[in-house]
This record gives sequence, C-alpha cells and structure tokens, in this order.
Amino acid sequence: MSEHADSEAALIDGRLFWDNHSCMPLRPLDESFLPQLERYCRANVQVVTLNVGFGEQTIEQHLRMIAQFRRWVSLRMDAYRLVRSVADIEQAVRERKLAITFDIEGAGAIGDQLSLISMYYDLGVRWMLMAYNRGNLVGAGCHDAEDKGLTKFGRYVVDEMQRVGMVACCSHTGRRTSLDVMACSHNPVIFSHSNPKKLCDHPRNIDDELMRACAATSGVVGINGVGLFLGNNDVRTENLVRYIDYAVSLIGVDHVGIGLDYVFDQVELKEMLASMRTVFLLAAVTILSLLLRRRSNYRKSRKHCRDLGTLRSMSQKSWAAIICGLRARFGNERV
Repeated sequence: MSEHADSEAALIDGRLFWDNHSCMPLRPLDESFLPQLERYCRANVQVVTLNVGFGEQTIEQHLRMIAQFRRWVSLRMDAYRLVRSVADIEQAVRERKLAITFDIEGAGAIGDQLSLISMYYDLGVRWMLMAYNRGNLVGAGCHDAEDKGLTKFGRYVVDEMQRVGMVACCSHTGRRTSLDVMACSHNPVIFSHSNPKKLCDHPRNIDDELMRACAATSGVVGINGVGLFLGNNDVRTENLVRYIDYAVSLIGVDHVGIGLDYVFDQVELKEMLASMRTVFLLAAVTILSLLLRRRSNYRKSRKHCRDLGTLRSMSQKSWAAIICGLRARFGNERV
C-alpha cells in the first residue's frame, strides 16, 4: 500500500461516514436499483439516509415506499441494518454493515394530521423537510414568491417532531420559514442537503445567516453534490471540497456534513420533473429571470461579452440542468 493510501486509511479509521440524503427510485414494485446500495459499502460509507417521498406525493405513496425499503433491507440483514437508535448505528459499524435510515422531503407527507409524524418515526424516518420548494400547510418553499414564515400549524408540527425525536430539516424551505423553525425549535435543526449561497447564488442554496443560525441550534449543514447547486454543473470532487471547506470555515467542523442528493435513476427523475411542473417551474423562471437581468447588464457595460452568444449558452445549460436533473458523482470519485 502506498504512503498516500496509508494516510487515507488512517484518516478514515475510527470515523463515521454518513450520507444524509440519497434518492433511490420511488417505485414500490421495483427493487432493481436497491442492490446498488452496495456502492456505499465500497466507498466506506457506514450510514445512508434514503428518501421515501417528496413534495406533492401522497401519504399512501410515502408509506408504500417505506414498506418496500424496509422489507428489502430486512431480508438482507447480513449486509444492512435498519436504524432505530444510535446504538443500531454503532452496532452496524462494529459488524461492518450499512446502516439505513429514512427521510421525507416536505411536510405534505402528513397533510393536516399531526399523528402521522410519530408513525413515520416508528417506521424509521429520522428527519423531515418543512416544505419542498413550494409552500404547504407548514410554511413556504424556497421558490415561493412570498414567504410569510412558519404557520400556526407549522409550529404544532415542529413541537410534535421534537416530542417524538424527529429532526426538522429546512433544505428546500423558504428563508423566513427556516428562520422561524430555528427560532422556535428546542432541538437541533438541519439543512440536510444545501450549499453555501456565497459560492453559488441559487435559490436552493442558503446564505451565511441561515448557516450560522443552523449551527447555533447545534445543527448540521449537509453539502449537496448536485452540479446545479455547485455552480456550472461542476461536480468534480475538488469543487465539492471547496464548498465543504467554506462551510467549515464559517460554522465549524462540528456543523458540516454531506447530503449528496444522488439520484440513482435519472430516467425517473426526468419523468418526475415533467409530471410535477408546479414544484419545479418557478425554479426555472427564477434562473431565467436572473439570466435576463445579466443580459441587461451585458448590454449596458459590454465588458464581458459583445453579443448574446454567451447568454444563450448559459440559458441552454440552465434549462438542461433543470430538465435533465441531478448529475452528482458518486462511486468512482472519492468524496
């Protein structure tokens, strides 16, 4: 083994590696992608949080996915372990198994029924977003034109999540709503998969104030591996590390993790983007609005380009990113 490999092994030894947001296909009758969880084992990841639903999906859809994932994992306990407690994670690490937890993207998964929170928790869901891009009964999404903050029902949701032990997550959530959640929560709040806005000015990324507020709750900001949120679809490991380094410098190593947001089935992603246009459309409009504003600046200054060729190229790249979806790297790349 080379000296470099020896130093890497020493760095990994005794440390917990957790990808806090991963996206398997959300098809309850299709298990064809699940064997790819083994890729995490090969990459020395010890815990992974699998998404079971998001946005406008129904309560039934969330439950069907949890049932499928739980059954598949329970039939393969020689390699995987469902997480109920910290002790389960510690046991999985000792046994060299991959520990599995679940997450939900958006409180639409509970509708108007608080009692569903404890049921999801009992089934292995350990964090839930407040809103997925667009507003719901809890509060606003990050792509909403107006954010009136956490609603009265939203405060009940935060209280119930605290009671059962489920972590509140503010990725995809509106800025004011996120600040309200962190102000009223007595438990740590996380941004499971959000990048520093200072490095990439995208509505899905979060500013320094939100990052500091998260750290003040003893929470964690998970760095996202999606090219659209890393700038210019740059998913090189070096660029991802640049975002991690910025976050660590701002809020400290204890408050920074990873939530790669890796989508295993790109075909399903394209279909969801097409079928859930109301969730994603404003993101496209926002990006194009910024591009048009930049075009106006180009016309005024003419310092950076003499024609609209560069802008058209950028617009095409933005649309391609929205339509084609996530291109985060995982497996062959060292992260």
